[in-house]
Amino acid sequence: MIAKLTGTLDDTGPDWAVIDVGGVGYLVHCSARTLDGLGIRGDAVVVHTELQVSENDMRLIGFSSGAEREWFRLLTAVQGVGSKMALAVLSVLSAEELQAACANGDAAMVARAQGVGPKLAGRIVNELKDKAGALPAGTGPSGGAIPLPQGSATADAVSALQNLGFKPAVATTAVAHAMGELGEGAELNDLVRVALKRAAG
Repeated sequence: MIAKLTGTLDDTGPDWAVIDVGGVGYLVHCSARTLDGLGIRGDAVVVHTELQVSENDMRLIGFSSGAEREWFRLLTAVQGVGSKMALAVLSVLSAEELQAACANGDAAMVARAQGVGPKLAGRIVNELKDKAGALPAGTGPSGGAIPLPQGSATADAVSALQNLGFKPAVATTAVAHAMGELGEGAELNDLVRVALKRAAG
């Protein structure tokens, strides 16, 4: 079982990366979010992995964190969700956002993923709701998950902060506080501006 790769980013494609570990190139299938976080060719990278074996295929799935891998395992345990669809969900939602969506019963947030219809999104949320509090993700002062208010602007704001280099937990917390300060109808630019001040402070 290959659980983690530490090496150099050798090449990337639409949904894969090649990680060079001691001269051996491992082809790793990743979500768009994980690929974006790997950097550029030649960068040192650490990727958490899951080896999937079927009758006619064997593939390595890569994740930016152990939490993302745990959510991948949960997603693929839901009927009708294969590895490709699970990666589609994790491409649009971080582990923290997915946890918040399941905890809040926000199927619309999960349905943003390509190929996931409202019915399947509802099934994912219903089946994983009870497990949302048991997995690692962004945590607040109380130790529980930060419940992000519903709506795509919050997810986009979290993504924007992560693209600026902030850790997912920091970005999620900052955006949750910004939403609380600005209110439900806050514009994306305002959310990012206020959240950025808090995260940087």
